[in-house]
Amino acid sequence: MADGEDKDSKTEAPSEKKLRDAAEKGNTPFAREIPVFASTVAIYLFLVFFLPGGLARIAETLRDLFEQPEAWDLETSGDVVALFSHLAWEAGALLLPALAMMMLFGLAASVLQNMPSPVLERVRPQMSRLSPMKGLGRLFGKPGLVEFGKSLIKIGVVSVIVVLVLWDDYFAALNTMFIDPAAILRIIADKASAIMMVILFATAAIAGIDFAWTRHHWLSELRMTKQEVKEEHKQAQGDPIVKSRLRSIQRDRARKRMIASVPRATLVIANPTHFAVALRYVREEQDAPIVVAKGQDLVALKIRELAEQNGIPVFEDPPLARSMFAQVSVDSVIPPVFYKAVAELIHRVYQASPQTRRVNEIR
Repeated sequence: MADGEDKDSKTEAPSEKKLRDAAEKGNTPFAREIPVFASTVAIYLFLVFFLPGGLARIAETLRDLFEQPEAWDLETSGDVVALFSHLAWEAGALLLPALAMMMLFGLAASVLQNMPSPVLERVRPQMSRLSPMKGLGRLFGKPGLVEFGKSLIKIGVVSVIVVLVLWDDYFAALNTMFIDPAAILRIIADKASAIMMVILFATAAIAGIDFAWTRHHWLSELRMTKQEVKEEHKQAQGDPIVKSRLRSIQRDRARKRMIASVPRATLVIANPTHFAVALRYVREEQDAPIVVAKGQDLVALKIRELAEQNGIPVFEDPPLARSMFAQVSVDSVIPPVFYKAVAELIHRVYQASPQTRRVNEIR
């Protein structure tokens, strides 16, 4: 019941991370019928390009054996071994290209589906693999039943094809017993090619269906619940609580650096207790005043306190303080709209204390 509910809750397509993690663990879609189809192609190519020449050599060997039996001495066991070795060599020369092509095509079909990679998870001992119940579940589960159904279909298709191809040639096949052996082998090769051609199309259809079903089943097994998607997104983006804490720490550090710059200010513009903006202006450093610190409420009071401790003039101008606090960021030059108002305050600072210019230059 729980497994059914869990599967029903997996309504979201697997993410790229889920697919990548599955591939790293060796869980990749693999259609077994694709290598079978590739091997069928190899057999058909062998029948078309290699079998005729090989059968001609076999026929010539058999003709020599039957027409000139006196050429083969069979008086000792060594003679018998030599005869069978010769026939085995001829048969091996005929079948070796077929075996090599089947292995090459099958391996290529497997590699093209999924590039091979070492996965230690596959060879790690697991007790679940020794469980008879889980083994029966894999055998009689949906994948096992699908594989069994594909095997039955293949056997049925091949049987029907062989019957249909040979049905009309039944009596012709009987007459081949009385013709030249070379002709018999050519007829066998022609019939085999015809049968393989039909089997090739049948296996191509089965391989296409198997590839589509395997891919669909793999993706359905990797589907995710909405909660899994949220958790993965949280891991990718970072925990919001941790990120909020980091931002808070960064703001605290920036605030401390800003407060440490207040003693370098030339003047402070304040709205008695709510806003405070500290400006620095030294003609040799910059063309316009720069905001070295600003704050609201408690930070504003701290700026005013440091300004008073360091003998920095504090001007209370609520409209100007609110406007500058809202429009100018720390370490930025004030906009031209504030030039006139700030210039008047700086002029008053220099008039009231001639030493202010020299103190600011030293700072």
